[in-house]
Amino acid sequence: MYQSEIMKFLIAGLGNMDVEYMNTRHNVGFEVVDEMVKKDNLAWQGDRYVHKIEMKFRGKKLILIKPTTFMNLSGKAIKYWLEAENIPIENSLVILDDLNLEYGKIRIKGEGTDGGHNGLKDISVQLGTTKYPRLRIGIGSNFNKGSQVNFVLGKWNEMENKNLPLILSKAAECSFSFCLAGLQHSMNQFNSFKLPD
Repeated sequence: MYQSEIMKFLIAGLGNMDVEYMNTRHNVGFEVVDEMVKKDNLAWQGDRYVHKIEMKFRGKKLILIKPTTFMNLSGKAIKYWLEAENIPIENSLVILDDLNLEYGKIRIKGEGTDGGHNGLKDISVQLGTTKYPRLRIGIGSNFNKGSQVNFVLGKWNEMENKNLPLILSKAAECSFSFCLAGLQHSMNQFNSFKLPD
């Protein structure tokens, strides 16, 4: 009997690498993948277009990446690592912020539009499809007209910071569930999550 090759997944948290973007709403994708490796105390390693960690999870191989290409060119890194690791697109998960979703909500789905998100827009162009799994983390839209960019690139406020650990924990749990139990199960289990009152 030949041992079948271990199943691999690419988990891409989106964000911007520069120090000025740390702890901003736009970098929540980075924060989720950081949360996923926190318990194992693993260190990020620089590699082509990304910071990367490889980890084993219940018989699966997870390749976690944080693109270093800046948010709006995220597709180059994701396309490269899908091809380099020979991972099918349905075994990838893109984690990102979404101002079309209420703060604290998370949504995992198998395809969709970019919703005005430049990171997703570039990924769709590079991959030539909008049919790839994504986990959207709601950051809300509590900003005045014309100040969208400042809001998205702004730091979490006190209320948001208070609830952030629970959101990150739930999003990390959802990402692991996607790899273990699949998209449909994860949608059923996590898309109804909301913050406690």
